[in-house]
Amino acid sequence: MASQEDVFKKLVAHCKEYGFVFPSSEIYDGLGAVYDYGQNGVELKNNIKKYWWDSMILLHENIVGIDAAIFMHPTTWKASGHVDAFNDPLIDNRDSKKRYRADVLIEEQLAKYDEKINKECDKAAKRFGESFDREMFCQTNARVQDYVQKRETLHSRFVAALEANNLEELKQIILDEEIVCPISGTRNWTDVRQFNLMFSTEMGSTSDGAMKVYLRPETAQGIFVNYLNVQKTGRMKIPFGIAQIGKAFRNEIVARQFIFRMREFEQMEMQFFVKPGTELQWFEHWKAFRLKWHKALGLGDHKYRYHDHDKLAHYANAATDIEFEMPFGFKEVEGIHSRTNFDLGSHEKYSGKNIKYFDPEINQSYTPFVIETSIGVDRMFLSIMSAAYCEETLEGGDSRVVLKFPAVLAPIKACVMPLVKKDGLPEKAREIMNLLKFDFKCSYDEKDSIGKRYRRQDAVGTPFCITVDHQTMEDGCVTIRHRDTMQQERVEIGKLHSIIDEQVNMKNLFKKIVE
Repeated sequence: MASQEDVFKKLVAHCKEYGFVFPSSEIYDGLGAVYDYGQNGVELKNNIKKYWWDSMILLHENIVGIDAAIFMHPTTWKASGHVDAFNDPLIDNRDSKKRYRADVLIEEQLAKYDEKINKECDKAAKRFGESFDREMFCQTNARVQDYVQKRETLHSRFVAALEANNLEELKQIILDEEIVCPISGTRNWTDVRQFNLMFSTEMGSTSDGAMKVYLRPETAQGIFVNYLNVQKTGRMKIPFGIAQIGKAFRNEIVARQFIFRMREFEQMEMQFFVKPGTELQWFEHWKAFRLKWHKALGLGDHKYRYHDHDKLAHYANAATDIEFEMPFGFKEVEGIHSRTNFDLGSHEKYSGKNIKYFDPEINQSYTPFVIETSIGVDRMFLSIMSAAYCEETLEGGDSRVVLKFPAVLAPIKACVMPLVKKDGLPEKAREIMNLLKFDFKCSYDEKDSIGKRYRRQDAVGTPFCITVDHQTMEDGCVTIRHRDTMQQERVEIGKLHSIIDEQVNMKNLFKKIVE
């Protein structure tokens, strides 16, 4: 059985080999934590974005979209707290000269205690078989109790240090836990210090007249500064939402795990404006709705979990993450936050403009509270790739690598193949392409044996392969092969459209979400 690390390495290599993700500027040896999406990657990415956008805009009459500029007036970021508070606690190892996030080192140490507890439980489960009571074992086994005690002590110290922004205590925890640098293996650490993650640049033509501006570190503020414009021009009544998909930029020092944490990334965010006092009900509503959206893809319900935040951001009164089981553990894919009225109140204060909402039902003006759902497109992409990647051994000792994408998200929906390059078969195959291409992204392949062509399509996750053979010329039927089962059936050319549509239409997912 390959280790998860090996699987992840294979996944990264597969992404490059089959046109999903390339290192950016690769001919110049790349640029750290920046990636380009290839011809198949961009199709998958666009399908993810469409699934999200339509689930927001089509399924909700009270949600509309915008596309705000990346550059914003610099005071925006003062008001949002990013200039003063958008920092990561960093620590360097003097021997390896490598820089780490102090909080991540401690989180990894917590995960190690969890691993040790699980290992003890797994060993005992094997020993005791079906009679094994995990809860009872955890409460009575001395070794497990010791690990639990150490974990709880570490966890409470860690949370207290984060809450107090106590950098000295973070370093002390790292020393007390004897956390070593993964590269040098030593504990020769510097002090912990804060590092602001925003990229800055200058706007203006002269050095004297230039204004310092930032590349936005999140898309949310573009929604907040426009919320009243949208509300008035769209005649929106609270509660209502504004959705946006866009690029954001963070100067991550510890950017790693492929496209999981990048310096340039894409977010899908929806800010939902509600009456003060109703925010926690709406928080629960969006928490449930967003998990249903993820689970509708059928990647496996067990791969998702909620993770409530230990440390709330300065603007939040409730926050949870939806985590997905990546090859490197459960990681955040989406955040749902109750942001209170912090953002709108702060923009009102800094801008000096009245941006309150007038509620005609109670004849009163107030600053709305906000529930945010924020999902990383790139992380979503990675979770789908991870869940889809599959190495299979077939009958007769043959093997294949297949991407078992949900059919609705697959980059290519069908590949049309003439059995041979003669006897009018290519022309017939082209006719079929022309029948399907207005509705589905299709590819055409006539090179190599049918078996090799099937393998190529498996490797990019194409749900259907359609083969045109000599029999087709007589009876108007083709062979359609299904990716996951490899089953083949003869169908009439006229039925192809409905067979494919039944599997790849997003309506099927939307019905699951709203039922």
